[in-house]
Amino acid sequence: MMAPAAQDYKAVHQMAVATARMIRDGENVIVGIGLPLIAAAIAGAQHAPNSTILFEGGMIGARSRRMPWSISDSACSDNALAALEVWRVLGDQQAGYIHVGVVGGAQVDRYGNLNSTVILGRGSYSYPKVRMPGSGGSNDIASSCGRTIIMMRLRKNNFVSKVDFVTSPGFLSGGDSRSEAGLRGGGPEAVVTDKCVFRFHPETKEMILSEISENSQIEEIRALVGWPLKVSREVKIMEPPTQEQMEIMNRYDPLGLVLGSSDELDLDDFDAYVRAMERI
Repeated sequence: MMAPAAQDYKAVHQMAVATARMIRDGENVIVGIGLPLIAAAIAGAQHAPNSTILFEGGMIGARSRRMPWSISDSACSDNALAALEVWRVLGDQQAGYIHVGVVGGAQVDRYGNLNSTVILGRGSYSYPKVRMPGSGGSNDIASSCGRTIIMMRLRKNNFVSKVDFVTSPGFLSGGDSRSEAGLRGGGPEAVVTDKCVFRFHPETKEMILSEISENSQIEEIRALVGWPLKVSREVKIMEPPTQEQMEIMNRYDPLGLVLGSSDELDLDDFDAYVRAMERI
């Protein structure tokens, strides 16, 4: 029997659940703070109890009691199996020990290349329109993980024909170009957005529309993508979160720092804050 679907959920909940369902039991999963961590937590609480969460900061196997603020927050080490240096986690990743990484960026192109470095506009790399934080560990993740899952909101100017700068490689120029470049990781498996899920053609490696949310239309998605989008012959409707998954997410993020504030919680009420944290 299928678990009952939640009745009241937002696109951000569906993104987390769609990503969680791609994580398999027994996998080592490296995630960032925020929605990727919530996705990994759902997987660990349900169908992938033997998965291991890793943080770029060096924490392995944490079961955080609250939403961390950064990769160096003490919550990243709650109940952890080990607390190591950054180089050790990224070194193990390059050695092939991490199965899946969850990444994002400001731009993504048709081959899954990500940009989190600069938006050029009419400028140059030295004088760009927008200067962003850069790679952090995302290049290591995209280059070396067994596969990656990209999480991004679908907006007009962030799904582009060609990224302004390749911070984290996807399938480069498509086809066999990734393997020819010597990248050991398998590349992106999917791009999960607030409106749909894209996957990649097995030969051309170009992004293909695979699933859409029940509130989205294919033509609406085409209009937001900066290239002639290919569509799967059988576009599926994204599965909604179950009530149990909603409960997991709300327990993990009771203040709505990532998922959005609850109407029942006054963030200026310190006693309400304490009660919420005690429920984690």
